[in-house]
Amino acid sequence: MRIILTGGGTAGHVTPNLALIPALKENGFEIHYIGTGRGIERQLATQEGISFHAISAGKLRRYFDFKNFTDLFRIGAGFLQSLSVIRKVRPAVVFSKGGFVACPVVWAAWVSRVPVVVHESDMTPGLANRLCIPFASVICYSFPETGKYFKNIRSIHTGIPVRPKLASGDKSSGRKLCGFDDKKPVLLVIGGSQGSAVLNEIVRETLKDLLVFFQVCHICGRGNTDTGLQHLKGYAQFEYLNEELPHIFAMSDIIVSRAGATTLFELLELKKPNLLIPLSSKASRGDQIENALYFQEQGFSKVIMEEELEREIFLQDLLHLYNNRERYVQKMSACSLKSSTEKVVEAILQQARK
Repeated sequence: MRIILTGGGTAGHVTPNLALIPALKENGFEIHYIGTGRGIERQLATQEGISFHAISAGKLRRYFDFKNFTDLFRIGAGFLQSLSVIRKVRPAVVFSKGGFVACPVVWAAWVSRVPVVVHESDMTPGLANRLCIPFASVICYSFPETGKYFKNIRSIHTGIPVRPKLASGDKSSGRKLCGFDDKKPVLLVIGGSQGSAVLNEIVRETLKDLLVFFQVCHICGRGNTDTGLQHLKGYAQFEYLNEELPHIFAMSDIIVSRAGATTLFELLELKKPNLLIPLSSKASRGDQIENALYFQEQGFSKVIMEEELEREIFLQDLLHLYNNRERYVQKMSACSLKSSTEKVVEAILQQARK
């Protein structure tokens, strides 16, 4: 059997697809990936040795922008390109993880009568997935409460597939990579695959104080490293990490992060106490805020809203998180929201067999 995976734009739309690859191969699938030529999906998919097919993609914005009109032509081109790939590959099923690149692929699969499994990561469906859902055979979703949005569509609560290799890291390898010792705890700061100017700014503003208590590993995004801090003892900065990330997670005692759903479920699976600073509703539809507040209500995370982020609050909440880290670990250990790659693969297999 052949399967086409799609999804892109950010690592959060790609890494769950990568988490499925070992199980899909075990079940005899030949795997293909459709994404944009410039997106992070191309890099990550080709690193896994997957056949990659690049298409055009456009974005539909929630505000007036002339690009909304020009992008319609890109979406149309992507649809025709997807039709061509599907007719060439002849997949048994298409699995979509979201992002606007997925829309033309899902529509082309529906026209070609290929069953589609769509996965929704966030508490509420995003625009791209809302455009895909009417053409899906089944919807998989991450948060239990999200099921209410799919009352008239076949849906399954599966959680988010998490890459097994994330749990295979080695603490000493992580410390060696960063030049750290074992005398102070490690704070890891992750701004997502594209980085976060807000997180970068607050970390560098408070860095002198942070280094009193922690060693700081800072993943700051492409082009966002500060050369003036390159040789500061106890501080290591990286643009992006992939293969080394399991070692970085293993050595980290607490984590500061944005609140993309994929990252949250990775932190939950690894049982890492975390402080979340979700993307502001001014810059998004508010999905990260919903995700973060849910994790805080469950006792897995502590949250600071971007609008309330100040030096003293940031330092105070980090120290609170570290001093109470065992309580957060206990809550995460007792949680039923686990990585459930098997459930997603079973949903894919059921559609492929049809």
